[in-house]
Amino acid sequence: MTTQTENTHTSIIADVQIATSLVPDEQRTGFWPQHFGRIPQWIVLEPRIFGWMDRFCGDYSGGIWNFRTLSNGGAFLAPEAEDDEKWKLFNNMNGNSAEMSAEAAGIAVCLIEYSHHACRTECDAMTEHYYRLRDYALQHPEFSAILRIID
Repeated sequence: MTTQTENTHTSIIADVQIATSLVPDEQRTGFWPQHFGRIPQWIVLEPRIFGWMDRFCGDYSGGIWNFRTLSNGGAFLAPEAEDDEKWKLFNNMNGNSAEMSAEAAGIAVCLIEYSHHACRTECDAMTEHYYRLRDYALQHPEFSAILRIID
């Protein structure tokens, strides 16, 4: 359960497991307007997410990304990976690095961009997207690596 008051967000993750689903190819064109259409400047989110990955991952050189939705109403992107390929991210803003799966790397860079975009636009809907994804990140098997990158 997630609640929001004027300037605070409280997340209670009890026994509710947040599920993730891959967006089918035929629904990808509607992903951004459907999930982020109420957010000012939503059109810049995707290239900025790619930019964060380029900044944090020296081995990143573009590629196909999967669009994912969450059962709590959230949504995020993750780079497509071969087998169990690991991604090494380094955040020079906090000096932390971590090796993680493609999904965890996607979560980390999306959280960074969602936070920055929420601050830039002062949009409550963007803040909610951040917290929905953060709630999923806290349940993710690689939560400690994700948090090391974003904190």
